[in-house]
Amino acid sequence: MTAAVERRVSVGLGARAYEIVIRQGLLTWVGKDLAELKVGRRYAVIADDRVAALFGRELLDGLAAAGIRVELITFPQGEAAKNMATVAELAGRLARSGLDRGDALIALGGGVTGDICGFLASIYMRGISFVQVPTSLLAQVDSSVGGKTGVDIPEGKNLLGTFYQPRRVYIDPGVLAALPEAEMLNGLAEVIKYGVIYDAELFRELVEKRAAVLARDLGVLAAIIERCCQIKAAVVAADEREADLRRILNFGHTLGHAVEAASGYTLA
Repeated sequence: MTAAVERRVSVGLGARAYEIVIRQGLLTWVGKDLAELKVGRRYAVIADDRVAALFGRELLDGLAAAGIRVELITFPQGEAAKNMATVAELAGRLARSGLDRGDALIALGGGVTGDICGFLASIYMRGISFVQVPTSLLAQVDSSVGGKTGVDIPEGKNLLGTFYQPRRVYIDPGVLAALPEAEMLNGLAEVIKYGVIYDAELFRELVEKRAAVLARDLGVLAAIIERCCQIKAAVVAADEREADLRRILNFGHTLGHAVEAASGYTLA
């Protein structure tokens, strides 16, 4: 059997540096890597109910095969769950399960899950480790990398949050086969953004290979995801807390957030 092609991108943040691993069929392999990395003694996988049904068993089986103690904790799918009530409920589940500072979380899902899980990790027992396993294109190329976490309050989106870096990011392009078309296009908008703000060659590649991208060709997608992660990693390493350069990643977001706010967040 042909070995899986693996790509790695480093996020250079000194003592808090970490790697992004891009590999097809990665979900069953995560446990082996975590056993070697020793991020935590026990793990809780945080996922929404839809993603848990799609990918939870595959990830859990791989973790169990590596001898890792793990449990799955779910919450309702959607942006409406991205609030402090959900965080408090998840924190209560962790406490009742006995997770402590030596344990870790695994964010399995899209941007909402990554934001919730990262925020929870940053405040539970004043901070425990976590890793990202993004399952949407948007999360794979953008939100899983860089350490931004956050939840919404009635007055606006992401008004509560932290900068808290994951210990590792695991990306499997193969999971995108299950992604709804609208979510795939959302992610492609972020990819186009990278081409516009940072890499004209990436933009040209998107134009030339647009049919393969839209057909979800895994080889093409893996290369594009890698390049986006390289760009995000370089920007984050230069300006982790968005004092200067990292603001370029907000290109298009300023107008987008204004439209969202004007619509009362019926458009998002």
